[in-house]
Amino acid sequence: MQSNSSDAPASTAGATQTPASASAEATGRAPGSADHAWPEFGYEVMPFKGIFESVTASVPTDVPLTVTASPNKTIEDTVKLAVRFHADGYRVAPHLSARMIRNRDHLGELLTDLQTGGIRELFVIGGDAEPPAGDYVDALGLLRDIASFDLAWDRIGIGGYPEGHPKIDDAKLLQALVAKQPFATHIVTQICFSAEATATWLRQLRAAGVTLPVRIGVPGAIERTKLIRISSSVGVGESMNFLRKQQSMFWRFFVPGGYNPTKLVKAYRKHFSAPDVEGFHIFTFNSVKSTEEWRRKMNSH
Repeated sequence: MQSNSSDAPASTAGATQTPASASAEATGRAPGSADHAWPEFGYEVMPFKGIFESVTASVPTDVPLTVTASPNKTIEDTVKLAVRFHADGYRVAPHLSARMIRNRDHLGELLTDLQTGGIRELFVIGGDAEPPAGDYVDALGLLRDIASFDLAWDRIGIGGYPEGHPKIDDAKLLQALVAKQPFATHIVTQICFSAEATATWLRQLRAAGVTLPVRIGVPGAIERTKLIRISSSVGVGESMNFLRKQQSMFWRFFVPGGYNPTKLVKAYRKHFSAPDVEGFHIFTFNSVKSTEEWRRKMNSH
């Protein structure tokens, strides 16, 4: 789950500053090109015990994956799992969490390990580690240093907050996206249960000159209490609190036995189309079997 309490611009001690104009070349492609576009649905998984076996048993290799960076694990755990998935045939984008990376040398080691393992896609966030592990305190500083390495990347994603962030005001969030845009190829949103709120947010982005395509963050098909518990713990409490207050809306997204993403996905499909929105970033919370069963059923209709 992306949770970027440090994504507003900040100074980054020890980070090499690279001109934004050079970043498109550094990422290996111009932002917004379709050469490496992902399928409509991609899954986010967490680097916890048993997830490799769960994914390989249930999820076909044509479903792309992202692997989170958990404060309860090391950033090396994320890298190793991403490389392992790639070796098994999956297309993978590991999370690189700025506040979990010590310095430029550490970053270089991680990037080299990823490229050696065949990884060409990244998702860069600020992260929540407190205190930070070293020099990096936000995603922008990390993006600048990634761009300064002589390495090509097909895609680099950054986070977006349609409903805002409890620790960062909206103006700073927008400023951060404008600053990060030259280093990225797309935006992945935090979970938002309102297509209308996301549409309003996207209009604000476009008015500010942010043209990156967006992947909409949606929870996978998971048990209701698990969604509420994990959402609150990883930074989407505002969305869940809103749904609790709007009881009719809250229950609209649930069915007997658990949450079902179908209604939410259909609501988003009514509001958006390419090239503004590439598709859906499914937060599985490691409930990959039930989420994959839902996706196959969704695609069969």
